Amino acid sequence: MAEARQAGIREVLLVAMAVVLVVLVAAAVTAAMPREGQSVVFHTPLLIVVLLAGTAGVLWSILRRR
Repeated sequence: MAEARQAGIREVLLVAMAVVLVVLVAAAVTAAMPREGQSVVFHTPLLIVVLLAGTAGVLWSILRRR
């Protein structure tokens, strides 16, 4: 029986750097928005929806792998 492949340190660091980059870009985009746009981001459940969608996407991709 073949052993399950585990992520190495290189893969973990790449994912961590990608996450940090996405957060920094999102912060920059939010800072560049006008006050009305920032109000939508900070005073609505938009961030919760984005986090739920991202989590669902990651779980879906994990479940589809064999």
